[in-house]
Amino acid sequence: MSKLFSELSLGPLTLENRIVIAPMCQYSAEEGVIQPWHHQHLGHLAQSGAGLLIVEASAVSPEGRITDADAGIWNDRTREAWAGVLQSIRRYSPMPIAIQLGHAGRKASTEKPWHGGQAIAPDQPHGWQTLAPSAMAYAEGDPVPVAMTSEQIDQVIDDFVAAAERAVEAGFDAIELHAAHGYLMHQFLSPLSNHRDDQYGGSAENRMRLPLQVFDAVKAVLPEHIALGVRISAVDWAEGGLALEQSVALAKALDERGCHFIHVSSGGLTEHQRIKVEPNYQVPFAEEIKAAVDMPVIAVGLITEPEQAEAILTTSKADAIAIARGILYDPRWPWHAAAALGDTVKAAPQYLRCQPHGLSSLLVRYDEQL
Repeated sequence: MSKLFSELSLGPLTLENRIVIAPMCQYSAEEGVIQPWHHQHLGHLAQSGAGLLIVEASAVSPEGRITDADAGIWNDRTREAWAGVLQSIRRYSPMPIAIQLGHAGRKASTEKPWHGGQAIAPDQPHGWQTLAPSAMAYAEGDPVPVAMTSEQIDQVIDDFVAAAERAVEAGFDAIELHAAHGYLMHQFLSPLSNHRDDQYGGSAENRMRLPLQVFDAVKAVLPEHIALGVRISAVDWAEGGLALEQSVALAKALDERGCHFIHVSSGGLTEHQRIKVEPNYQVPFAEEIKAAVDMPVIAVGLITEPEQAEAILTTSKADAIAIARGILYDPRWPWHAAAALGDTVKAAPQYLRCQPHGLSSLLVRYDEQL
């Protein structure tokens, strides 16, 4: 058996293999409510054979959306919509499903990517006033966010807790807190975007305070069977920005608090970032963090080939690999990886007859209860 297709435990949740489908925003919701597009999109991915599907970043409040078409989980309607798609998927797939909870902070109130992705001022259609640690815009010329008061910070923590409770009620198996890609919790972590002079700013310890408070508050309300993890940007790829040693310290603090997994990405905080994109370009960050913690570490970033993924795992650079754009391009990537590595993957019985000649043992039927 390959390492890629071996089991992995994320706290109370056991995955049948180490392929994770990373969250990918679809910008196709209405007032936070997911639509038929999500049913077909996620249902398709749930037939891919991956070990875990993490659905797109879902805002914990309306002002926490990236665009006005973002998914949310801030009220009964948004929760019920998610419950509906989970029930539909689970009729045909046993794949565990997680939700990523997020707040975009100063990167909220923007156009959809295919409409340009530019920031929208509060007084313009589809725009609203954004919040951030400090009154500093993401990019030159963008609307300036409001520096959050202590009361607004407390409200954001409460919003994450309420969203987590709704996620449990909807039926998710795991929750990932989004502290990466330049969104609100990452904004508190980075010295480039956090210039506060109170208990949430200044030292690295103070800048970690909000993400750790959110984690502690969410963990306190979750049942024991729900896995809880965090996605981080390990570095900002910009002078004076978040450095790897600070992310290692955050990972250690999360590990001590009982975090079940950490998902290691990078960048997204500033328009001045300079990223050298190449295969495995973020894996060294995952490797450094894995050496410092006990919880499983998920690596991501231009991991496109089965042998490449297997090498990351067998050399202990990470415990799992995540793919996003790659699985949109090739929705059967796990099947093809199993074929390349001489392994097997579970599939719906409706698909068993599609196995190519000579690979008759590639696909194994799901359990009979489905």
